[in-house]
Amino acid sequence: MKRTGPTSLELKNLIVQLREKSSKEKVKIWKRVADDLSYSTRRRREVNLHQINKHAKDKETVVVPGKVLGDGSLDKHVTVAAWQFSKSAIEKLGKNAVTIHDLMESHPKGKGVRILG
Repeated sequence: MKRTGPTSLELKNLIVQLREKSSKEKVKIWKRVADDLSYSTRRRREVNLHQINKHAKDKETVVVPGKVLGDGSLDKHVTVAAWQFSKSAIEKLGKNAVTIHDLMESHPKGKGVRILG
C-alpha cells in the first residue's frame, strides 16, 4: 500500500516552513507539528472545543495539527492555532483562532505553545 500525504500545495509549503523554522531556531515543536501535518487526512487530528476546554489551561496557546471542530464551548481564554477550523469553531473562537503560520511567526521559539490532540 502506497503511503499518501498532503496534496494541498498550501499545506506542503507550510510543512516546509515549519521544518525550516525548527532547524533555524533549533526547536523540536515545529518539526513535530510538521510531522503530524504530513500524515494522510484520515490520520490527522480532529479536536472539539470541549476537548480544548478540558485540557488547556487559562491564557494558554495550543496548536492542533489538524482540524478544530465546534462541538462544545470554551470558558477559558485560550489561543488556538490549527491547520483548519470548522465554521462553528471560528464563530465560537473569534479572534482566538489563528493559523499555524501566524503562531509560528509570533512564537518562533515555541515557548508557551503546547500541542493538543
